[in-house]
Amino acid sequence: MATVAKQANFTLPEDLLEELKKTVPKGEQSKVVGEALRNELKRIKFRKALETSFGAWENGKHPELAKGARAFVRSLRKSSRPKRRRS
Repeated sequence: MATVAKQANFTLPEDLLEELKKTVPKGEQSKVVGEALRNELKRIKFRKALETSFGAWENGKHPELAKGARAFVRSLRKSSRPKRRRS
């Protein structure tokens, strides 16, 4: 499925634009800028998600994690294993 492209007009610092023109062939410049912008937007969204969720797993709200997440996960795995029969 092809992505629809639309023209956008914005300004760039002169040195950045010159570097783009020197480094990337003319027919690929929009693609490079688009990929860079997509990656930066992902990074910004990820950072916002981290900032929003920071402190969500407080000890008071999750006492089962008091000994650490690793111990909790081990206990879950251990309790879900089938019991061995003794012969």
